[in-house]
Amino acid sequence: MLLVIDVGNTNIVLGVFQGDELVYDWRVSTDKNKTVDEYGLMLRQMLGSTNIEPKDINDIIISSVVPNINDIFPEICKKYFDLDPIIIGPGVKTGMNILYDNPKEVGADRIVNSVAAYEKYGGPLVVVDLGTAITFDAINQKGDYLGGAICPGIKISADALFQRASKLPKVEIIKTDKIIGKNTVTSMQAGIYHGYLGLIDSIIAKMVGQLKTADSRVKVISTGGYSQLFLDQSAYIEKIDPMLTLEGLKIIYERNKK
Repeated sequence: MLLVIDVGNTNIVLGVFQGDELVYDWRVSTDKNKTVDEYGLMLRQMLGSTNIEPKDINDIIISSVVPNINDIFPEICKKYFDLDPIIIGPGVKTGMNILYDNPKEVGADRIVNSVAAYEKYGGPLVVVDLGTAITFDAINQKGDYLGGAICPGIKISADALFQRASKLPKVEIIKTDKIIGKNTVTSMQAGIYHGYLGLIDSIIAKMVGQLKTADSRVKVISTGGYSQLFLDQSAYIEKIDPMLTLEGLKIIYERNKK
C-alpha cells in the first residue's frame, strides 16, 4: 500500500492507495505545534481504524507547503513506518517541464495538481485550487507548466474583513443567489461570495484567452475545500476533482519508484 500525504496551510489530507485505487482518505487540521509523536500516533490511529498496520504501508510520498512541518513528517515515516518517503521537491521526477523563472519557487501542491490534471484531462488547461490561498495554474497542450496566479483565499479575506472593520461580524461563507443583501450579514455574504466569483472567473477568462488555440479547447478543473461553492455559478469551472492532489502524488510516485 502507498500512503500519500499533502500538508497544506489549513488542512493535511492523507490517503492510502491499494494498487491504483484510493481506498481511504482523511482530512485533519494542520497544527504547527504538534510534535512528531502526536502526529505519528494520530496517523497510526487513523490507519488502525481501517485495520491497516504500519507494516502494510510499503511506500510514502509527501507534498508540503508548510516549512515548520517539512521536517516532522519524514521523521514520522522513519520512526513509525521505518520508511524513507519521497518528498516533492528538487530532484523528484514529475514528468512535467516547469517553465517558471525559478522552478524551485513553485509550490509543491501546484505542481502535483498540475501533473494530475494533465494526466487525467489533457491540455491545455487551467487548474484552480480554492484553498487557504487561491492558485491558478496554466498548462499548455504539450503538458508544460507555464505558471499562474495566486491570490488570498476566500476565508482569509472574510476573516480580514471581520478583524479590521469594528462593526462587521464574522459570517459563514455560503453561496448566495442574491447580490442585494437585506441586512449586514447577508450583505457581507453576498459581497464575499459574488466578489470572489467575479475574481475567479475574471482570472480564468484571461488565462483561457492566452492558452486557447484554433484546434483545442481549454479545460478548467477545480479542487480545494471551497471549490464546490462555485461549480454551478462559475462560467468556466467545468469539473470539481476533490482528490486531484492525492492522485497527483500517486502519479509522481509511480514516476520515481525504483
